[in-house]
Amino acid sequence: MKPRSHEPIVWSLFGAGGMLAALVGPVLVAIIGVLIPLGIGFDSEALSYETVLGLLQNPLIGLALAVVISLFLFHGAHRIIHTLHDFGVSASTLLKLTGYGLATLGSVVAVVLALGL
Repeated sequence: MKPRSHEPIVWSLFGAGGMLAALVGPVLVAIIGVLIPLGIGFDSEALSYETVLGLLQNPLIGLALAVVISLFLFHGAHRIIHTLHDFGVSASTLLKLTGYGLATLGSVVAVVLALGL
């Protein structure tokens, strides 16, 4: 009997990360990189240490940020592995374990930091 593939799980994380990157990424760049520094629509203290610390001390905000970081990491790992395959590098088990393992490690670190464990 042929073993089941883990590919659907990886593809779902890749798809969710890509969707999130396409929808949330530009908004984050626009707000944090353009609007707040120019003072358009936000208080000049919107990115002060105290404000950001107060925001990130909320466990739901921290967990949401950890999910965003995690999905971005899995999306990036999947793209890197498949790009290397396109360049002729064999998509070996070691390469997949390294890529997805680093994404998993980064996700665990993000959750631990977000929840303050």
